[in-house]
Amino acid sequence: MGGRRPRVFGIQPWFHYPVQERTAACRSMITRSLQQQSQRKRRSRQKTARRKVVNRIVERDLIHRVSYDQYRDEVRKVYGGARGAMLARFSQLSGHLQLGDRLLRKRRFDLTGAQQILDVGSGAGQILGHLLKYADPDARITAVDISHAMLRRARSRLKSDRPELITADLTRLPFDSQAFDCVTCGYVLEHLPNARTGLAELARVMKPNARMLLFTTEDSFGGAWTSRVWACRTYNRREIVKLCHELGLMLVQELWFSRMHKLLRAGGICIELRKHPPRHSNRHAASVEPVRVDSAV
Repeated sequence: MGGRRPRVFGIQPWFHYPVQERTAACRSMITRSLQQQSQRKRRSRQKTARRKVVNRIVERDLIHRVSYDQYRDEVRKVYGGARGAMLARFSQLSGHLQLGDRLLRKRRFDLTGAQQILDVGSGAGQILGHLLKYADPDARITAVDISHAMLRRARSRLKSDRPELITADLTRLPFDSQAFDCVTCGYVLEHLPNARTGLAELARVMKPNARMLLFTTEDSFGGAWTSRVWACRTYNRREIVKLCHELGLMLVQELWFSRMHKLLRAGGICIELRKHPPRHSNRHAASVEPVRVDSAV
């Protein structure tokens, strides 16, 4: 045996190699690993960049080409016309109506204990209908939409006098600060050139520790096609969460309609937020007069 190094199945054990050789081999493996990781990241960035280019081509950019007043008038036309009349049917055919119902029925977003609930962008009353079913019986429900015609449709479809329907713009909500302990906002932010304006207004009317269920269109290929149909824009998931955090709206959880939606990253952005208690409260009444639908329905 003498000074011969033992071999296992004809292979010299690693620890019998000289230190310099072992060190060089380790450096080589680390270098290869870093290079492979860098190549994967580069390919991922290139793929993401190509996807963003395609999405920008598909996505409708009307919101960036006209003034906000002009764009708001266009949104009213879209939702007040034939597409708006079919909105509830579209939601039912896509499964969003049923999946949204399950989201609240299973208390994944729990309405228990909420006394003042605000539904922003009520449209044809899809989310509003769920609120009527799963909110506490004594909860006061207020619904807001920019389209008077959509609120009339919601009243007719739901056949309920319980919710108060108000025509108003998300950027200027006609409510006192800290008026609501629960807010739902379904696919409205994408109709604003800047999400900060709408989120800041929502944060203003929320009480400390109030919760919000937020839906908005994501910057995916499906979202880009949605923007063409509904004349809206799209938002990046991380950017929205970061912006909410800056405004004191803390992320509680990401929600998905189903496991398949999560796997395919479909259905848009759906998150639960909680308003962080502010250091200084500034309670004041908004100077906007609400336009009520009840008298016209």
